[in-house]
Amino acid sequence: MRLEDLPYAHLLQRHTGPLRADTRYDTVHFDDLDLTGQLGGAHFLECAFTGIRAENAKLRRAGFNDAWLHGGRLVGVDLAESEWQDTEIDSTVLAGISAHSSAIRRTVFRQCKLEAVNLRGATLRDVVFEDCLLRDVDLAEAKLTNVTFPGSTLNDVRLRGATLKSVDLRRAAGLDLPDGHQGLRGAIISTHQLLDLAPQFAQALGIVVKE
Repeated sequence: MRLEDLPYAHLLQRHTGPLRADTRYDTVHFDDLDLTGQLGGAHFLECAFTGIRAENAKLRRAGFNDAWLHGGRLVGVDLAESEWQDTEIDSTVLAGISAHSSAIRRTVFRQCKLEAVNLRGATLRDVVFEDCLLRDVDLAEAKLTNVTFPGSTLNDVRLRGATLKSVDLRRAAGLDLPDGHQGLRGAIISTHQLLDLAPQFAQALGIVVKE
């Protein structure tokens, strides 16, 4: 999707000046902007973000509704207890992000890199990770419903204690789950993935496999 393809593109107004915490932004275009400081509680409705850079910004309890983020780089950002709904995040790097206890609904991550992202206790519903790299992502104790990973590589993704329902891993390009079988109840995997995980299942059940 391009900026001009957004249904609210004709309403967007370019942002000027600093951002403020606990402020509602409606149909605003944030372009080539450095986000810093305390921005907790800010809410973004039908907003577009292009080329955004954020390092160690505080966006705790922020809200993103029907937003579009493209080509951004978020490093060390506090997004704990944030809410994301009907949002698309495209070609964006998220590294060292704290997003525990967040609620992410009807959201698409496309060609993104998520590295060292803390999503412990988060709720993900109707979420798509398309052609993404998820490395060192912590989903322990999270609740995932109708989540898919087409073309994505999961590397060191932890699911211990997570609750999964209709989580489809079959189209994932790579699947590295250090917790093994822990947290996979409710997931859909392919026969090939099952064979790859068989040694971990056997170890968990106390089965010794010998030729």
